[in-house]
Amino acid sequence: MDIIFGYLHQGFSAIAPFVILLGLLIFVHELGHFSVAKFFGVRVEVFSLGFGKKIFQFKQGDTVYCLSLIPLGGYVKMFGDEHGQVLNEEEKKYSFLHKPVGQRIGIVLAGPMMNFIFAIFIFMLVSLLGEDLRGPVIGDISSSSLAYSNGFRSGDTVVRAGKSNVKSWEDFQDALNSSKGSELQIEVQREVGGQHETLQSKASIKTNPNILSSESQIGEIEGITANSRQSVVGVRSLSLAEKAGLKTGDRITAINDIKVKYFRQIENVLVSQSGLNIKIDVERSNFDESKTEKISASLDHPKFSSMAGLGLESSELYLAKIMESTPAALAGLLEGDRIIKVGTTEVEKWDDLLNIVKSFSGTGSLNFEIERQGKIQNFEITPKMTSQMNAQNGEEKRFTIGIIPHIMIAEPIVVKVQAENIFVASQRGLARTYDVTVMTVLSFVRLIENKISPKNIGGVISIGQAASETFKIGITHFLQMMAVISINLFILNLLPIPVLDGGHLLFYTIEALKGAPVSMKKMEVAQQVGLVLLMSLMVFALFNDFTRLIGN
Repeated sequence: MDIIFGYLHQGFSAIAPFVILLGLLIFVHELGHFSVAKFFGVRVEVFSLGFGKKIFQFKQGDTVYCLSLIPLGGYVKMFGDEHGQVLNEEEKKYSFLHKPVGQRIGIVLAGPMMNFIFAIFIFMLVSLLGEDLRGPVIGDISSSSLAYSNGFRSGDTVVRAGKSNVKSWEDFQDALNSSKGSELQIEVQREVGGQHETLQSKASIKTNPNILSSESQIGEIEGITANSRQSVVGVRSLSLAEKAGLKTGDRITAINDIKVKYFRQIENVLVSQSGLNIKIDVERSNFDESKTEKISASLDHPKFSSMAGLGLESSELYLAKIMESTPAALAGLLEGDRIIKVGTTEVEKWDDLLNIVKSFSGTGSLNFEIERQGKIQNFEITPKMTSQMNAQNGEEKRFTIGIIPHIMIAEPIVVKVQAENIFVASQRGLARTYDVTVMTVLSFVRLIENKISPKNIGGVISIGQAASETFKIGITHFLQMMAVISINLFILNLLPIPVLDGGHLLFYTIEALKGAPVSMKKMEVAQQVGLVLLMSLMVFALFNDFTRLIGN
C-alpha cells in the first residue's frame, strides 16, 4: 500500500506543476481574447480551459465558463464567428465577424499580447522575490593568460567594474560589453585573505559565441572564465596516494578536515600539511553518479613539496568512459588509461587532444601512447566522423574517437539578487522579457539556418519535465520557466499559420489592406495546410520527447 501511495504521490508531484503552469498560461491567453471581445461588444458564448468533454461548468450572463477534459489548450467561443451564418440586424451588433476589421484584429491580438504582458509581470515578481544568479566569481585562470598578467587570480570575486557595482556574473559581463575595446578598472576581492584590490585591464572585442543573442560582439578579458574544475584527481600508479587507497576520479572533499571544493585548492592545502599525518576525505562515484560512496585515506607523515610528490595530478587526461563500438573501444582503450602522446605531440591538457582529433585529415590513423597501470602502451586509432551537439545546441560534424575524460566542472556559486523597489523590478521585468523574446525569435531563425538542431524542439513532455524539475528547485525557478513558456506562446501564436492567432491576423490584415475579406475557398485551403503543418510539428516534437526519454 505504501509503495502504491508513493507512486501516486510521485506521479501527482510530476503532473501538478505542469497542469498549474499550462492552466495559468492558457487562462491568461484566453482572458485576453475574452476581455477585448467584451470591450468591443462581442457576445462570448463559451470560455473554456481545456478541450473535449466539459467536466465542470456554470453560466453567468451570456457566457458558459467551463473546465474541459483535455488540459492542453483552451478556447473562447464568440457569437457570430462562423462564416455563412444568417443573422438579423440586432444579432449583428454582437457578432464577431460583423465587427470592423480593426476590432477583430484587436480581439485576436489580445491573446498573444496577454502572454507577453504576463511574462513581464512574472519576471518583475521574480525580481522582487529575489532571483538566483551566477555569482561574479572568476574561475580557473591560466598563468599564461592576459588576465593573470593583469593581476587577476582564480577565485577572485568581482566587486565593482568601472562605475558599476557588480552583484552577479551578468553584471560583470554587461560592464565588459559596455567597455569593449577600452580600459576598465575592476575591483576584486581575493579568495585567499579576502583583501580588496583594484586592477586595470582592457576589455577586448570578441565575437559573441551565443548565437541566440542580439549582440554580435561582446567584451572579454582573455583568460577570464566563470568555470572552475572540481577537486577530482588523477592518481599515478604505485604512488603514495594509490597505496593509501585513492583512485583516479576520486573527488577530494577535505584534507585534515580543511574543506576543498576546487582542484586549484588542493596543492596549497596539501603542501601546508606536509610532514603531518594526513587524512584525505573523498567521494567516489561511478560515471553517471548514480552511486556515490565516501572514503577516507590516511598517509603517515609524508614529506613532499607538491601534490605530484604524492602521485596526485589533474585528472583531465585520464579516461572516465569509453563509448561502445567507437574507434577507441575497438582499438582497446580502457577506462583509467592516461593519454601521454598522440603521434609525436605530447599532450598536456584535454584541449590539446581534442584539437588533434578534430583536425584529423581523414586518412591513415593516429598513434596514441597511453599509460596503463604504470606501463606504456601504443594503439593505432582511426577517428570517425560523427555528428555532435555543440554548446549552441547545433549539430556539427567532426572527427571523434569515443572517449570521455575525468573532467568535472564545479557548480557555480549562486547569489540571490533582489530588486530594491518596484521601479527597478519593472525595468528588470521588461529587460528580461525583451531578452527572452529576442532569444526565442532568433532560435526560429537559427533553426531555419540549420545552426540549431531540430532535435531541440520539444513538446508537452518536455514542458512537463521542465515544470516538474523547476518546481522542485524553487518557486522563482518555476515562475521563470512559466515566463519563458509564456513568451514562446506569444511568438508561436503570432506565426502566420492558419488555425493559429497569427493566421487570423494575416487574413484580417489582408482584408484591411484590400477593403474586402479573403475568399472562403482560400481561407479553407489555407486552414487545411496550416492544420497539417501544426500537427506535423506536434508529432515531430513528441517524437523528440520520446527519443530523449528513451535515450535517458
